[in-house]
Amino acid sequence: MILRMLNLLLSLLVLFSPVLLSQEYLIKFATLAPDGSTWMNVMRDYDSAVREESGGRLGFKIYSGGKAGDEKIVLRKIQLGQFHSAGFTGVALGEIVPKERILDSPFLFENYDEVDHIYRTFDKEFRESFEENGYILLGWAEVGFVYIFSKFPIYGPGDVKKAKMWIWEGDPIAEAALKALGVSPIPLSITDVLTSLQTGLINTVYTSPLGAIALQWFTRVKYMLKVPLADAAGAVVISKKKFDELPPDLREVLVRNGRKYMEKLTALSREDNRKAIEILQKNGIQIIAPPSAESLREYFEIGKRARRMLVGKLYSEEFLKAIERAVLDFRTHQKRFE
Repeated sequence: MILRMLNLLLSLLVLFSPVLLSQEYLIKFATLAPDGSTWMNVMRDYDSAVREESGGRLGFKIYSGGKAGDEKIVLRKIQLGQFHSAGFTGVALGEIVPKERILDSPFLFENYDEVDHIYRTFDKEFRESFEENGYILLGWAEVGFVYIFSKFPIYGPGDVKKAKMWIWEGDPIAEAALKALGVSPIPLSITDVLTSLQTGLINTVYTSPLGAIALQWFTRVKYMLKVPLADAAGAVVISKKKFDELPPDLREVLVRNGRKYMEKLTALSREDNRKAIEILQKNGIQIIAPPSAESLREYFEIGKRARRMLVGKLYSEEFLKAIERAVLDFRTHQKRFE
């Protein structure tokens, strides 16, 4: 009698609750984002939507908080087939498609409207480049504007030269930016930055406002330069090999929801960073603006020099000119109608 009741219960679960079944297609996904973060909350929503729309046939198995290793380790694991998908920042994305790093380049954007315009304009080209290199881009998920934080006030580019500046080891974009600024940076892993700020080994860092709070770096600096150093890119990708294993209907569900939820994540990240700036100010961080329009122009000229240092290494001169021209045309159009 007990066995018959258990069999009946199992049959009812199979009949009425397909989402409870083990996934026919399971995507192993890795990210550095910790549980409870906006990033992970949206990723969980994405997973839930995919499971619901697929009737439980498709879902993610998520490894958050760096459990699978840093981005370059995860990238190697995807190449080996141990993982299938990940949320990456520009460093790992550039390993797949080097020209994508133009999106992280210094002093390219003045505001998020310009950022959105470039993503819209070049989205098809970037997606095709990812696919050519064995990956499908499921959605852009930017980190947001990155700023310079320091223990002493930085106004113009000349002040930056005095900095004992941290650099993320092995990042060509950051190397070019700081070289153009005339800085000899101190390469460190991200886990060593807070201690190095405490000991005085470094006195200047760069990160998003939200990152400054999450990493506790704001407790060891006093100033934030108002001019954004760069807009840090991010995206969710899946190996083309795994993607091609999916039936066409599940591919459509995955891609459509990827766009939807990564757009949501970008909007939430921007709001989180806006609120983070308010929190930083309440905690005594002073926002420093360039003293003149000339100083601001100097920063943008430095950005141009830095971007040209990477021609032939990450992207072509033609592609760089296309990006810069698109930004300038949009900026001119914006100011004409302000």
